[in-house]
Amino acid sequence: MLDNETKRRINSLRDILVGKLPDPKAQVEQITNGLIYKFMNDMDDESVSMGGKATYFSGKFKKYSWKNLMDTKTSGVEKVSLYSEAIEQMYNNENLPELFREIFKNSFLPFKDASTLNMFLKEVNKFHYSHSEKLGDAFEYLLSFMGSQGDAGQFRTPRHIIDFIVKVVNPKKNETILDPACGTAGFLISSYKHILNQNTKKNLGDGLNASDRKKIGENLNGYDISPDMVKISLVNMYLHKFTNPKIYEYDTLSSEERWNEYYDIILANPPFFSPKGGITPHNKFGIKSSRAEILFVDYINEHLKPNGRAGIIVPEGIIFQSNIAYKQVRKTLVDKSLIGIISLPPGIFNPYSGVKTSLLILDKERSKKEENIFFGIIESDGFTLTSSRKRNKDDDLGRIFLQIENFLKKRKISEDKKFFQVNKSDILKNSDISFSFNDYITKKTGSAKNKYILLGNLIEESKIRYNNEKRNIWSVSNKEGFINPEKIFSHQIASDDIKNYKKVDKNNFAYNPSRINVGSIAFNQSNGFGFVSPMYVVFKNIDEKKLNNKYLFNLLKSEFGIKKIREKSIGTVRNTLKFKNLINIAIPLPSIESQNQIVEELDGYQKIIDGCRQVVENYKPSIDIDPNWKVEELGNICKINPKKSEVKLDFNSDVSFIPMEDVKENNLLTLPLRTKKLSEVTTSYTYFKTDDILLAKVTPCFENGKCTIVKNLVNDVGFGSSEFIVLRCGEKVKKEWVYCFIITSKFKQLGVESFTGTSGLRRVPKDFVARYKIPLPSIDVQERHIKKIYSDVDFIDKNLEMIQKTEDRINNKINSIWLS
Repeated sequence: MLDNETKRRINSLRDILVGKLPDPKAQVEQITNGLIYKFMNDMDDESVSMGGKATYFSGKFKKYSWKNLMDTKTSGVEKVSLYSEAIEQMYNNENLPELFREIFKNSFLPFKDASTLNMFLKEVNKFHYSHSEKLGDAFEYLLSFMGSQGDAGQFRTPRHIIDFIVKVVNPKKNETILDPACGTAGFLISSYKHILNQNTKKNLGDGLNASDRKKIGENLNGYDISPDMVKISLVNMYLHKFTNPKIYEYDTLSSEERWNEYYDIILANPPFFSPKGGITPHNKFGIKSSRAEILFVDYINEHLKPNGRAGIIVPEGIIFQSNIAYKQVRKTLVDKSLIGIISLPPGIFNPYSGVKTSLLILDKERSKKEENIFFGIIESDGFTLTSSRKRNKDDDLGRIFLQIENFLKKRKISEDKKFFQVNKSDILKNSDISFSFNDYITKKTGSAKNKYILLGNLIEESKIRYNNEKRNIWSVSNKEGFINPEKIFSHQIASDDIKNYKKVDKNNFAYNPSRINVGSIAFNQSNGFGFVSPMYVVFKNIDEKKLNNKYLFNLLKSEFGIKKIREKSIGTVRNTLKFKNLINIAIPLPSIESQNQIVEELDGYQKIIDGCRQVVENYKPSIDIDPNWKVEELGNICKINPKKSEVKLDFNSDVSFIPMEDVKENNLLTLPLRTKKLSEVTTSYTYFKTDDILLAKVTPCFENGKCTIVKNLVNDVGFGSSEFIVLRCGEKVKKEWVYCFIITSKFKQLGVESFTGTSGLRRVPKDFVARYKIPLPSIDVQERHIKKIYSDVDFIDKNLEMIQKTEDRINNKINSIWLS
């Protein structure tokens, strides 16, 4: 798992290099060389400490050892010469495995600045490895800057989750093992360690002879479509003493060459992403689909030997989507191999993604004899589910492992709300052959405290239309989750044709039918009423003595509520939830007294969140303005919206891509998470360069403070939302100085007053930004103030972390209600 310290050090290395190497790909190459260089030296040191000899830095290459490189007697110029010569000559080091030599092939140091190299090596020196896992963490975090993960649905699997899956599947020393989307070979390395532990008497793995170890090496197999990931996998396997690892660059879904290879064990966290237009698989798949997750699950199921076992992490579509291919793959699994389904918490893939997943356990031999399927839920994995992923005491892994082990060994399990058995016939009787936890928990455990009631018995649709009342046309705030009366949307300036706009009374709900499956539902908590676009569905609670409005709102916005909504949505291109389908959702309904207590508890948590948000949102860089400073219009000191014509790259070049959603509110700096080809973005998106300021010009992003400085763009070029205004600072002003003055409340207030537009999407004009005046002291004065601003960022981060922790408590509370 990527820990904060590793992340901080990688960021520091990139910051050190960025002045000399603005291209992230060049940074990745140099950091990779440095990490492997240091890692090989650590392996030599470990060998010497155990009575052996140095391997990598020996003979004529001994002079390049890390000890010599970091010797205080080595001058800066000498250090540049020694390191530069080392990485250029390392390809000729016969003591290195062939793969390491290939990594250093054609390597060179692209700068000769002694100060930069010294800082770089000192930061690399802070990496200390007792094993190679952090090498994979560091590499994958590096690769994330090249856009090779998030867009492809690939997220690094936490080490403890890998180990848990391997422990459940229990590979043996004589079994062949495959990971068909192996990434950094985490599952293969974990399987090897598991086999060592299973064959230990006194010392690790002492129950294995030389023949056993050789056979294990031959049994471990990995495929990956990415040559970068294949390289990392090979390195990882080499570092675990596998001299000839069987890792192949191979497209599991589109290539046929290895179709006839079958395995005893398959372990995988395959990519979830399907490109536009879907996957184009070959015709040997039994299930016809263009969805990557369906094809991977089908592939794994088909490529297990008759006694084969598997552990697969899958996205939630595999669990409950009602399309034909999803139902077909679930039926095939129940019929042939499935023995267990374990729900994993959203957030285990942070900081890469908060995606919700589940784990499927397959065992073809056991499935023939077993009438039941094990259901388990992991609500916490021993770490917070925030982006920081700090260790905590809440850990369901051990308890769930004990219960599934009891299930597999035919021992009695004590069924409760976190684990139980379901007969296969009950699953096959389900019209969707659903693997959804909530479809079976109440029936199986008998422990439900709350009765489930269809929403159709609790709510009714409201279709009252606009009737010339002098009222505002309101917008729906998806972020805050309630109807947001904004005076700017008065009936005079709204659309002329508003006779079909729908009335939203106090305590009414509203949602966009094509967006609700991402949690887009709103609740009018104001004392007034207004009107919303006819696209919305408006409904109301028919008996507030039976149902608390805030209780219902929290249920529908929760993880399980959204899952239920998705299950009831229809459509293939865009899922839509009609009201007639909404009312068929059953919700847990305790007594009104219990609902009120729950709402009171959640309101308490919300107050903590609101307090922290006040700190975050009200924090403004403190700059004591000297009245003698001259003032200047932004348009005179910044270029506003630079022309795309200045981009001189080939259309096939990679560029950074930053959509609005990737810019956090009140966030000083933003690093790109995605890349696209220039040909994909040049016509429809806004252009910018490294160190430009992005300002959201559209409501509510503008008011919420979506403004940032972009760093480390691929090829120094980025494109993003067309709703950005771009400011490029000239020589007279620092970018951070401009940032401070365009996130102030004064700027926002004047910007709102200048908004144009007659519908929900109002915009601040470019001319307003260009004419806005800010104080302009000397560069030296600006830099003194900026230094303090960066120190304040840490304080803001702590409040953001508290917000995330408290939101997790709310989510856990609501999820427990759905499961009670």
